[in-house]
Amino acid sequence: MATLFQGLPSSTAFSSSNKFNHAPAPTSFSGTWNNERKSSIVTVRSDARWSPVLNSATHKPQRLITNAVATKADSSLASTSSKPGHELLLFEALREGLEEEMERDPCVCVMGEDVGHYGGSYKVTKGLATKFGDLRVLDTPIAENSFTGMGIGAAMTGLRPIIEGMNMGFLLLAFNQISNNCGMLHYTSGGQFKIPVVIRGPGGVGRQLGAEHSQRLESYFQSIPGIQMVACSTPYNAKGLMKAAIRSENPVILFEHVLLYNLKDRIPDEEYVLSLEEAEMVRPGEHVTILTYSRMRYHVMQAAKTLVNKGYDPEVIDIRSLKPFDLHTIGKSVKKTHRVLIVEECMRTGGIGASLTAAITENFNDDLDAPIVCLSSQDVPTPYAGTLEEWTVVQPAQIVTAVEQLCQ
Repeated sequence: MATLFQGLPSSTAFSSSNKFNHAPAPTSFSGTWNNERKSSIVTVRSDARWSPVLNSATHKPQRLITNAVATKADSSLASTSSKPGHELLLFEALREGLEEEMERDPCVCVMGEDVGHYGGSYKVTKGLATKFGDLRVLDTPIAENSFTGMGIGAAMTGLRPIIEGMNMGFLLLAFNQISNNCGMLHYTSGGQFKIPVVIRGPGGVGRQLGAEHSQRLESYFQSIPGIQMVACSTPYNAKGLMKAAIRSENPVILFEHVLLYNLKDRIPDEEYVLSLEEAEMVRPGEHVTILTYSRMRYHVMQAAKTLVNKGYDPEVIDIRSLKPFDLHTIGKSVKKTHRVLIVEECMRTGGIGASLTAAITENFNDDLDAPIVCLSSQDVPTPYAGTLEEWTVVQPAQIVTAVEQLCQ
């Protein structure tokens, strides 16, 4: 097994023999890199600080390829840390957004395994059955294909179901419903039916959950016509994306990472809804554009601290919208930095990074001074052993190395 992962760091590195214009000159290094593994019982704050908690679970402009672009006006997202509001964990923010929408619209309902009085496997629906009743918060048998189909049918009749997969890997059993019905019925019915359904649940590599419970299904679902995909990464965007997904007339898959549920952030008291097609500028920079999403946002921000000490100025963008990509925001950044590093937890073959690489190459190739580098998880089943599990997923030290080689 050891030989299986032996080539991981070198396989994702970019050759240092390549020379390009606009390369930033690193200054002095005034920090050390700590590659120590974190505890599995933590609260992760949106500024990438970790704290323990109790255990609870020059370049000519190019014409854009419009069918690959989520067109939008310029906008900026203000930090919420200095605003009045209340602090919530990510799973609580999801619940708050869901509860608000259920109060606002009686057509909103929830269905899935253990979503009722048990409150869901990660307590996202805790208390909702008591408040809204068993028909609006419906416990289902262990039959993903059946209750996903039921939710799609309910959406066709005018309801707005939220279908929870206890684990995203289980939704592979409902792939036929999601692909042939959820994504296509609006088209195949000649526009007679809308499918305003939200499919959500935990996924990603956890802490020794094994191969079957460590699935990243973004790569599976991205090719289905008619479906939007978003990935939350903070309590603020989790709530805003949840509300936006519920109000959308399109089927939306909301990806939640199993290790981010205990992430804490301050969110506004007033109502807000985010765009399903906008990326978030996490850290402005000049030297390289780093595109990421979900859990890898925090690996990137840890690496960014080391990169700053080494004299680099990375620009970090949380793409959030996995389908369609926000090429407006991404393009502005590429035209400024001329270098792109993609960091994802998705598999390397056929993953989100591969699709994003293709989109950037098609639209902004003349703005690039170096080939796009993509750091992805290895194409192997996720091992149960913790040390091997870490080898399959991109770590902050690899991000630092990739940026150094990309900027030479």
